[in-house]
Amino acid sequence: MALDSRKKQVLNAIVDDYVSTYEPVGSKSLIERHNFTVSSATLRNEMAELERMGLIEKPHTSAGRIPSDKGYREYVDSLLRYDDLSDSERNDIENRISGSVNDITDLIRTATDTLSERTGFVSLYMSPRLHKSFLKQLKMLMIEPGKALVVIVLSAGVVRDKVVRIPNFLTGEQIMQISDSVEQNLTGKPLDEITLVTVASSMKAADIPDAMMNQIVYEAYTAIKQADSLNIYLEGENKMLQLPDFGELTKARNLLDSLSNDGMVAGYVNELHPIDDVNDDSFMIRIGQEITLDGLQDCSFITTTYKIGDDISGNIGVIGPKRMEYQKVISQINFVRKTLNDKIKKLTE
Repeated sequence: MALDSRKKQVLNAIVDDYVSTYEPVGSKSLIERHNFTVSSATLRNEMAELERMGLIEKPHTSAGRIPSDKGYREYVDSLLRYDDLSDSERNDIENRISGSVNDITDLIRTATDTLSERTGFVSLYMSPRLHKSFLKQLKMLMIEPGKALVVIVLSAGVVRDKVVRIPNFLTGEQIMQISDSVEQNLTGKPLDEITLVTVASSMKAADIPDAMMNQIVYEAYTAIKQADSLNIYLEGENKMLQLPDFGELTKARNLLDSLSNDGMVAGYVNELHPIDDVNDDSFMIRIGQEITLDGLQDCSFITTTYKIGDDISGNIGVIGPKRMEYQKVISQINFVRKTLNDKIKKLTE
């Protein structure tokens, strides 16, 4: 679809006006706000052509026009100009993220909270994909008879812990033997190379009866593999309910129902960013009907990738109304990502 210069100007103006006012746009208001040098009749003709092309549409209750999903897509793909953040905006983001504790998970969560505060929308992060990370430490600590805490430290600087069930007759000393044996034999192995067999083999040095060992092998293996599970964190759902876009009860309920299903949202983000896209710095933008999650058809979904070292990545992004200032939101996400990557690099050096 090729738009001539005037149609691009008209579409750009309609999107900008609708984003700022949440009111359908007419030819008269376009002339008043944007100093078009053509007549209202000419603008109406241009708008009629844009409507015929499916880029704008007429709401039932107004004579004006609003962007369609197709129109927003054309705007994002062809007309968008990215804004540079002001010095004060950059300083605010850097101060918020730099002031967080020196733990990667808390750091990423702080960056996500900052995105929600800056945009006024829902922000999210997906935990890093750790399949290429290797085991750095593994400790097993007796909590009480029948229960132990497994603490796993990965090369990405990520710490995971899990309470597991163990045979009631295992002593604290035996748990330490098993822990030392596993750590000695599996340290340096990538997570995706650790199998039930390798865990069982790593425990052979521990002087534990086989009958007790079978359960602890499975629990330790599960704890290690779950370290690479995909987790998603969402912040700012309440902010979306304050927007007029979700003032209708049905829209608000559908939005909250969708966002409350963490597993579905995580799966969708994972589809947007395949596991081997660690070096992809691009943004994935999905608008309205392009989003395959029920309840988010009135939203836009913008995500990108943050990095931990050369081989490990996760995702951060924003879920907001289709009627958003895309250039501003993308600029904020981009700077948050850059600041986050720089901070992670310092923590992992």
